[in-house]
Amino acid sequence: MAVKSVTVKELAAALHLRNMTPWIDLGEIRLYRSSINRPAFQLAGFFEFFDKERLQITGEAENQYMSRLSSEERTQRYDRLFALQFPAIISARGIQPHPEVYSAARKYHIPILSSGDETGKVIVDTVAWLSEQMAPMETKHGVLMDVFGEGVLITGNTGIGKSETAIELIKRGQRLVADDLVEIYKTNEFTLMGNAPDLTRHFVELRGIGVVDIKSLYGVESVKTQQKIDMIVNLEQWDANTHYDRLGLEETYETILGVKVVRYNVPVRSGRNLSIIIETAAVNNRQKKMGYNAAEELVSRVRTVVRQNNIEES
Repeated sequence: MAVKSVTVKELAAALHLRNMTPWIDLGEIRLYRSSINRPAFQLAGFFEFFDKERLQITGEAENQYMSRLSSEERTQRYDRLFALQFPAIISARGIQPHPEVYSAARKYHIPILSSGDETGKVIVDTVAWLSEQMAPMETKHGVLMDVFGEGVLITGNTGIGKSETAIELIKRGQRLVADDLVEIYKTNEFTLMGNAPDLTRHFVELRGIGVVDIKSLYGVESVKTQQKIDMIVNLEQWDANTHYDRLGLEETYETILGVKVVRYNVPVRSGRNLSIIIETAAVNNRQKKMGYNAAEELVSRVRTVVRQNNIEES
């Protein structure tokens, strides 16, 4: 998997950061890590375990500490920090950096960015944006829908009816995220987010009809930019010789980017209303996450009846 990166210019534009060093081209500097560092320990002289690929963020604590030092001491400490060649530094709370910071930035060609937000917010927003941009990504063939708030990835062989099912779901009030190609991002250990490539966003291909623009046909409420993937519905041709699960006691999973996602294999044949089946599966999946499993409840009732009958017979 290729190492993903973003430029400092892209970060500054996304978070509305001001470039305090306009002589430096932010587009030439790339970030390869989503984590950040507050250089309080480094400014105090501790440089072990320092990751020079991390973005640096300073706030009121660093500013107050350095303000108590002489100009000569600040020059030495900032010079030692900037000599490590980290990609950029952000000054939060709109704090004006010390003159010695600008001297070190010019000497080592490291940009200084400024944000008016409090330090905590700058850290959260920066890490969140970088994590999203650098998240591992995989492209899958299918349709991603928001069905009653559940992210449903519809998969299956070409021509099985994925797009037609999506249109029916949209007409029933559900929302399209992506058709044909779904870009899937791993945002953390347990979460997958999906969206559509920019080129095909909001478009659906219907064989015999052509390409249709869902947003134009059904309105802005019928589409969504991205969605967490909660379940997979795999459509397959009905096979009379195949045993299909009728209770749902044992769940099947598919692993995407190391994350296990529950998968339902739904056989397709004439007379089956796939849109209603998928809506029911979505609501049932949400119910399971809330602690109620209809299959387990049915089995429990059957066991209770059997036990009672055995007692009466004895």
